Amino acid sequence: MSLSVLSISVLATTNPVQLFIRCDPVGQVITTLLGIFSLVAWTIMFGKHMELKSLSRRNHSYEQQLREQKTLLDLPEAVRSRRGIPYADLFDDAYAAYRHAEAIGKERGDDSLHARLEHAENALQRGLARQTLRYESSMIFLASIVSGAPFLGLLGTVWGVMEAFSSISVQQTASIQTLAPGVSAALLTTIAGLIVAIPSVFGYNILLARSRMLITETENYASSLADRIELEMKM
Repeated sequence: MSLSVLSISVLATTNPVQLFIRCDPVGQVITTLLGIFSLVAWTIMFGKHMELKSLSRRNHSYEQQLREQKTLLDLPEAVRSRRGIPYADLFDDAYAAYRHAEAIGKERGDDSLHARLEHAENALQRGLARQTLRYESSMIFLASIVSGAPFLGLLGTVWGVMEAFSSISVQQTASIQTLAPGVSAALLTTIAGLIVAIPSVFGYNILLARSRMLITETENYASSLADRIELEMKM
């Protein structure tokens, strides 16, 4: 075979569509699954980025609104009950726990400031745990794709190579020309797995860092909120 003919043959084997057609049913199923995982990963990354960006903007806007208030314990419900904002959600939890402890204390004739503050702080801790889950939601699916896609692609490649060797084992003669198409088709699943995993791992790390930053900001906000409630209680 001349060099020019061999070059044309190699170029033909690198056509993804032709490689997919040459794959056995197992390879085609794995490649299709990886394509679906890629769409899911990009959807999660884009959606999570927009969600975290929106939550951060609303949090900062609400925190600025609270800073302009002279007192927090007398704010109307319209300001407190805004569950779509994590900061407002935390404040509403702390306020509800504070008022509940106040009502019980008055019924028992033991209206302790310490008890009210303790109830408010406990509510803030529970709210922080809930907001942490909110910030990190959907990340487990992205992490699963990051870790699972390369192994799924490798499985398809190993299976395809095994099938390629099995098909030529029944032939009397075997050459690189007869083996190359099957092996190149088998390698398609590994390439597909890497195409899915590489962008996903960068997106996952960026989103994880962003969510952890928001968690830290929320923890600081909860701490300052508890301090402000305590100061207002002692006034």
